[in-house]
Amino acid sequence: MPHEVSIATRHVMQANRSKNTKPELLVRQKLREAGLPGYRLHWKKAPGKPDVCYPGRKVAVFVNGCYWHRCPHCALPMPKSNVAFWSEKFARNRSRDARDQRELLDAGWTVLVAWECRLKGDRLDPTMRDIEHEVRMAERRTGGRLREVGVPSPWKLAARRKALHRHAAGGRRR
Repeated sequence: MPHEVSIATRHVMQANRSKNTKPELLVRQKLREAGLPGYRLHWKKAPGKPDVCYPGRKVAVFVNGCYWHRCPHCALPMPKSNVAFWSEKFARNRSRDARDQRELLDAGWTVLVAWECRLKGDRLDPTMRDIEHEVRMAERRTGGRLREVGVPSPWKLAARRKALHRHAAGGRRR
């Protein structure tokens, strides 16, 4: 039998929204302000029912909560009780996310993943610029593309590290 959770935990989990969360509402508001209306919400015809979906452009935007989808940028602790249950729960969530993304990519969609933590404070504007750019560019692309928005690409990170290294080396020569 699967791991049991208490009735109180079950009620708390059921109270968590899966649709129309604050981060999702914020993304939708910013897309409208940027002149990008015309999206579908939780479109059932797309694998995974993306939070925001542009069927004509073949763009799917998933606004992931850091806790439930186990954000790679947040150092989130594992719950201390019923660890086996939570480990399996989080593994199932991540597996489902990967499956849905793979199906969309195979169908030639642009898949954008926006993490809740990247939609707060000074990270909001760069993340939304990434989303807006990807939505606008999607019509020109062919084939699937997976992009985690609001996060510098690996080549930008490498260039930034190299510049910092040069700066540090230059500072020591003086």
